[in-house]
Amino acid sequence: MLFKKNKINCIIFAVSLLLLSCSGAQALAGYQSSVIDQPSKISKESVDFMTRTGQAMAEIAEAVKPAIVNIATIRTEQSAGINPLLDDPFFRRFFGDRFKHGDTPKKRKAASLGSGVIVSSDGYILTNNHVITNADSIKVVLSDKREFEGKVVGKDPQTDLSVLKIDADNLTSLALGDSDLLKVGEIVLAVGNPFGLNQTITMGIVSAVGRANVGIADYEDFIQTDAAINPGNSGGALVNVKGELIGINTAIFSTTGGYQGIGFAIPSNMARSVMDSLITKGKVIRGWLGVSIQGITPDLAEQFNLEKDFGTLVADVVEGSPAEKGGLLRGDVIIEFNGKEVNEPYNLRNLVSSTDPGEEAEFKVVRDGEIFTVSVIIGEIPTEEQRAATEYKNALRGINVQELSTDIYRKLNLPDKIRGVVITEIEPGSPSESRLIPGDVIQEINRKAISNLEDFETIVSKIKPDRDVLLLVFRRGATTFVTVSGE
Repeated sequence: MLFKKNKINCIIFAVSLLLLSCSGAQALAGYQSSVIDQPSKISKESVDFMTRTGQAMAEIAEAVKPAIVNIATIRTEQSAGINPLLDDPFFRRFFGDRFKHGDTPKKRKAASLGSGVIVSSDGYILTNNHVITNADSIKVVLSDKREFEGKVVGKDPQTDLSVLKIDADNLTSLALGDSDLLKVGEIVLAVGNPFGLNQTITMGIVSAVGRANVGIADYEDFIQTDAAINPGNSGGALVNVKGELIGINTAIFSTTGGYQGIGFAIPSNMARSVMDSLITKGKVIRGWLGVSIQGITPDLAEQFNLEKDFGTLVADVVEGSPAEKGGLLRGDVIIEFNGKEVNEPYNLRNLVSSTDPGEEAEFKVVRDGEIFTVSVIIGEIPTEEQRAATEYKNALRGINVQELSTDIYRKLNLPDKIRGVVITEIEPGSPSESRLIPGDVIQEINRKAISNLEDFETIVSKIKPDRDVLLLVFRRGATTFVTVSGE
């Protein structure tokens, strides 16, 4: 009986298990069916649109990548050559300073990477000046891994642009677009070699145009973008949806050294002008007006009878300059240049510099509450702004000076009344090395006023080697006397 009862229980358990399995299988099949049959919440139109967008971006990337190159440079750098143990009190306690004077500066080779853009089929390449500065050798690597020696055609530190040339033909190049047509919000692609990762493409939008006073170059009119730009991207391309080059990636704003959503590119129109001048003339020839300018604030707008804080105020006019000859006056507010609005000082500076010397330009100015038109023949910016006093064998040997320009007034925040020459460099071993610093404005030498380079050279050339020199220097907002000892 017990056996029969157990047998019946086993049969009942088996049947129950079978029924449970069947119902579970049916439930699972029903679930899978519901998952498969469930309609998508994404419309076909949306899928098609995003698919087409993705295909378009892929086509653009495929078209522009062959025109982007890797630029590898080798440069010689000097290191201090000082063993860090020499500063350890424990080490010096036992060994003193016996090793200190034996350490001399050592030279070492340093490698760096950047990017460039092929802009002609015969091998002209646009890149940043800082990518190739002080390079002993430049190697250009194409997208197909071919390597060439890069030769410097010309460079322009004031815009941070350089032109290279490689000995190659039939290269894929990018056409230059019109950066003046860019609108905030347009989609752009950044192409380059960040951290040495070749042919990297990132996407973003134009965040802003006309960015100036960033402190990167003398002439600034940057495109700001949130397309990821990182170290190594410098000199690479910023392209629009047509695959046209509309900017040369130059710098990032970062507190960490990496991407933070703010990158800057030099507009293609500025790059085109600089490149053409470097290739055809070997240097950049810029127009010159000869004025000191500043922006209009609400207070200044009220004082100069302006309806709004718009335009650029002429703070001073250089004697004998094109501006003076054309009739521009201190206190004029320039609101147009050849029909183009001038809202900020950088607008005027860039417009004038890109005008060929000898061309006549029309300025619309507000003077004493009335609007006038002034015609000025644009001059050429002085080509010998910077000269060295190293040929003089006296206390001022080894310093490089430059005349005060509009950009220098702005960068050093100099009062309009300051006149003189600014120190741009002091060579090692100069008697002035411990007394003067770059950025000092020399206003007087031995109680004689200095207004320009001619005054400086005339006075310095007459100083005897063994004579001490008394200088009146403007430094960081204050005027001070400085003495420099002769031999």
